[in-house]
Amino acid sequence: MTTATQEKTSATKLLAQRETLRFCTAGSVDDGKSTFVGRLLHDTKSVLSDQLESVKRTSADRGFEGLDLSLLVDGLRAEREQGITIDVAYRYFATDRRTFILADTPGHVQYTRNTVTGVSTSQVVVLLVDARHGVVEQTRRHLSVAALLGVRTVVLAVNKIDLVGYSKETFDAIRDDFEQLAATLGVADPHVVPISALKGDNVVTRSENLPWYEGPTVLELLETIPVSTGRANELDFRFPIQYVIREHASDYRGYAGQVAAGTVHVGDTVALPEGRTSTVVGIDTSDGEVVAATAGDSVVLRLADEIDLVRGELISSTNRPEERRSFAATVVGLTEKSLRAGQLLKVRYGTALVRGRIAEITRTLDIDGIHDVDAPEEIALNDIAHVVVETQKPLPIDEYAARGAVGSFLLVDNASGNTLAAGLVGQRLR
Repeated sequence: MTTATQEKTSATKLLAQRETLRFCTAGSVDDGKSTFVGRLLHDTKSVLSDQLESVKRTSADRGFEGLDLSLLVDGLRAEREQGITIDVAYRYFATDRRTFILADTPGHVQYTRNTVTGVSTSQVVVLLVDARHGVVEQTRRHLSVAALLGVRTVVLAVNKIDLVGYSKETFDAIRDDFEQLAATLGVADPHVVPISALKGDNVVTRSENLPWYEGPTVLELLETIPVSTGRANELDFRFPIQYVIREHASDYRGYAGQVAAGTVHVGDTVALPEGRTSTVVGIDTSDGEVVAATAGDSVVLRLADEIDLVRGELISSTNRPEERRSFAATVVGLTEKSLRAGQLLKVRYGTALVRGRIAEITRTLDIDGIHDVDAPEEIALNDIAHVVVETQKPLPIDEYAARGAVGSFLLVDNASGNTLAAGLVGQRLR
């Protein structure tokens, strides 16, 4: 093998071993989010040549000086204007150090539910603010959603810094407001970067216009922030049964599903419903038997004892969660159909789907913390509310953790089967 071939093979292996970071962008309308995403894609050379040529032509036709990078992502905006509902647009790009999955969320207040969708799977949230306006209602709302969903790292990109003359004083005031809000909400790892997405300052390339800023660019942060799985593998073992596999000819019985949290090994004692226990005697995958499985792995567990288990039941570590018919939670309204106290619905927790109801709506939250409503009559679209949920049969309920690995649930309409709200067990913003 030649030296060049060896170097190429080594480079290919290194690229294949790159970590993947999932992050979400959010911000108010006209904060420059489309231009920011376009700049990130353009400056990391993640735009196809034909796309770039199209942007050049359209920019020139509109009399735009240079490239209007927002055109790279404006298809989503056009679809919204046509009344098409799109939850989140996902974009994929890579650098030499990492691959990225970017969840691009809407900026309008009425799309808070969509922001929840994007943030729920993200390890980092990048919030944009206009340097002329600073921290506004949507900034507080988006940061609150990030805190609610357990996101530890939030990057505030103070955009359009060129429109305030690259002012350090303006940046410092916005940074102080943001860091104070982040501390109040419990966001552990906040970062603040002055940028101009239009000019290219500090998005991918360091800016010569900001000599007073010595920190990293947004991309440098994204390339170096530790990739976290939400620590789901550090929790106690949880395995909601998705399907029971039986083969009578060979007397095979296995329980298929995805490990939601923790790790299980062949030989481990596991806890089952009704106080029973058994021993794991085999773990099967599509590639054959393995000796262990951890959070995120889709496997089939074989147990030593023949026990009649069904879809929706939980196999867990011996530190099994308490089975409850009532629990406090925080929910986010996802549809135009309001939720009311006493309303009958279905609760989807893990792979279980049981009848239930909202026993009590204790409070809907105003993000500013000024106009919270105690004991409201209903939960409307985009409302964030504290509730008490009751179920017809007991469920093994964990407190919300690890970005929904445990403790997350959905409230489903009885008649239509539509999802009405997403919930987090025991989560409180304040």
